[in-house]
Amino acid sequence: MKRYFDKCALKELAGVKNIFRSLRYRNYRLFFSGQSLSLIGTWIQRIAIPWFVYRLTGSAFLLGVVGFAGQIPTFILAPFAGVLTDRLNRYHILIVTQVLSMLQALTLALLFFTNTIEVWNVVLLSIILGCINAFDTPARQSFVVEMVEDKSDLGNAIALNSSMFNGARLLGPSIAGVLIASLGEGVCFLINGLSYIFVVASLLFMKIKPYEKKKKNPNIINELKEGFTYTFGFAPIRSIILLLTLISLMGMPYSVLMPVFAKDIFHGGSHIFGFLMAASGIGALMGAVYLASRKTVLGLERIIPIATGAFGLGVAAFSLSRSFPLSLVLMVITGVGMMMQMACSNTILQTISDNDKRGRVMSFYTMAFMGTAPFGSLMAGGLASLIGAPNTLMFGGIACLVGALLFAKKLPQFIESIRPIYVRLGIIHETTE
Repeated sequence: MKRYFDKCALKELAGVKNIFRSLRYRNYRLFFSGQSLSLIGTWIQRIAIPWFVYRLTGSAFLLGVVGFAGQIPTFILAPFAGVLTDRLNRYHILIVTQVLSMLQALTLALLFFTNTIEVWNVVLLSIILGCINAFDTPARQSFVVEMVEDKSDLGNAIALNSSMFNGARLLGPSIAGVLIASLGEGVCFLINGLSYIFVVASLLFMKIKPYEKKKKNPNIINELKEGFTYTFGFAPIRSIILLLTLISLMGMPYSVLMPVFAKDIFHGGSHIFGFLMAASGIGALMGAVYLASRKTVLGLERIIPIATGAFGLGVAAFSLSRSFPLSLVLMVITGVGMMMQMACSNTILQTISDNDKRGRVMSFYTMAFMGTAPFGSLMAGGLASLIGAPNTLMFGGIACLVGALLFAKKLPQFIESIRPIYVRLGIIHETTE
């Protein structure tokens, strides 16, 4: 009996080691620890801003405007940021973007505590942060490949990134709800600003190989065209980007309308808002842990339509629910679907993209994931003002379900197209069925 329990304990230990195997790389370990703390602050601010705007104005439309302002720069700048990411040292780009993000959060805090903050200040600072994120996101996504030396661990590292992001997404809203109710939104902005100290420090402690300057095409537009042709000329990359665009446009705005559900549907305050967002974070964290436990990227392409369908179904069902406990369960389902779809897409894109074009591919990923979200936020805010928040979410959920079905229909061709790349990378062998 003792031998049986010893074997079980060893299996569990091996399973845990497998989940966290990317942490054996020093640079990634530093990155993971610094980002884990910083992202909690990021989510605290993400919750505080829409609540602050809705408390001041009571306008669902202005919630959409703020969301639009914060993300439209990504849509405009991300393709150019991708070119620069492939040209410049991604490590240096990250240090600059993290310092600028810290200054943005501290400026919000200063305006709040001096009682000079107005909605237009929030909109302007959201635009500035959106500009910073346009360069930060593709650089950060591409930098993962440089921190993780063994390609077979890339999927694990990306899944751990997602678990880190969603762990913060779980803690951040809960902490934000308490802070907003007790101390006000300004403390949330201040905590976020200070949290960037950890990620900047982790970057500075890294041991980075000397940067090899690449031969640059003097014409940025030509490099942009090359990246566009490569991204949308290859069917698997194109399919993933288009599905991400649909989800970001039609499904993701559910988070923008959460203050409306918390206040007007469930008749609660910031703590109800925090619980709803935390439930989505729990689901996302569950999905991330599952993906981190996987040993290979094989099969991720099959998860994408299933996860998209679960996300769409969760959003649509949530729009109909008037029971708070049931809504929390549906938010968990929504979080699982959203995270798994995004993480699987990210992993496949980084795996099948050529090294010299990865930055540009990830810039289009950023554009699809974050850049189209402002249009979704603006549309959701406008539709919610006309037909109500529940009907708006129902419409978005159905659109995501349709996208999942279309992707599933093309899945056999998708798998056939990426198979030669997996063979070349040694992920599968020629004889593998």
